[in-house]
Amino acid sequence: MDFKKIAVIGAGSWGTALAITLSNKGHEVKIWDINKEHLQELKEHKENVRYLPGIKFSDKLQPADTIQAAMEDARMVLFSAPAQHFRSALDSALPYISQDMIVVNVAKGIEQKTLKRMSEIAHDKMANMKYVALSGPSHAEEVGLGMPTTVVVASSDIKLAEYVQDIFMTEKFRVYTNSDVIGVELGGALKNIIALGAGISDGMGYGDNAKAAMMTRGITEIARLGVKLGADVHTFSGLTGIGDLIVTCTSMHSRNRRCGIMIGEGMNPKEATEKVGMVVEGMYTTEAAYELAKREGVEMPITEGIYGVINNKIDARDAVNQLMTRDKKSEITF
Repeated sequence: MDFKKIAVIGAGSWGTALAITLSNKGHEVKIWDINKEHLQELKEHKENVRYLPGIKFSDKLQPADTIQAAMEDARMVLFSAPAQHFRSALDSALPYISQDMIVVNVAKGIEQKTLKRMSEIAHDKMANMKYVALSGPSHAEEVGLGMPTTVVVASSDIKLAEYVQDIFMTEKFRVYTNSDVIGVELGGALKNIIALGAGISDGMGYGDNAKAAMMTRGITEIARLGVKLGADVHTFSGLTGIGDLIVTCTSMHSRNRRCGIMIGEGMNPKEATEKVGMVVEGMYTTEAAYELAKREGVEMPITEGIYGVINNKIDARDAVNQLMTRDKKSEITF
């Protein structure tokens, strides 16, 4: 393996877990974060005590003082900023992104107001950017500990995806490729909405039946919007579709599910988000997906219901009742 110099932008739990994975493989990794206090903690402790405690950095993983220092001579830059901050993070890095540098993005979301996916933002900034999306069922807490995990790297250039696959692949971190960037990005983003709904259902005391229905009908409406936007329907049956949906709807590692549980128990959505203590992507993605579905004329009743709940337009139990009493129809309609 030809080991690379890699920059990681964003030292949250996921960015740190991937930096640890890459550095443990032998790559030379520099990690940078906009929060200077957090960056100083990384240096002092050689560990992310805020978001991924207990996992020490190897000598191959070094915090960088500036984004320029992190990206100097890097072959690849990995962005792990929250989706709503990807544009600003990219703007900060853009002066140091060369034509042959590979850009890997792991944020899962849709930008509010513009309703753009992360790849659309990237290519608006640099039309010929070597862009790759990394997504799949992958909790940072488990990846950081080296637990078996499988993800997907997606690019319109499959050779580029295969190159990135080789950079990341280890015995415990298995990577598949996919050329359907639209499907991979939408699956990763929209599943957070359904995870909010699964958490709300759990918080209200509903059982496994309700959650299974939420997940199954959820992937149906995710795929419905995805296909309308040009995705391959088969992508939503894979790791970045149903795979990511399962892990996010069922695990207490999931911020979206935890936030949903608190809302289902009666907490105000804003308070629940603050109590989670980290970015709850589903809260932002629900707003964007609701507008996107309206724009595209796509029926997304679960998304619409969750949008109403988190904006205090409807009580959660009333939203469930509305979903359960919709007009009868055949299951397989697409």
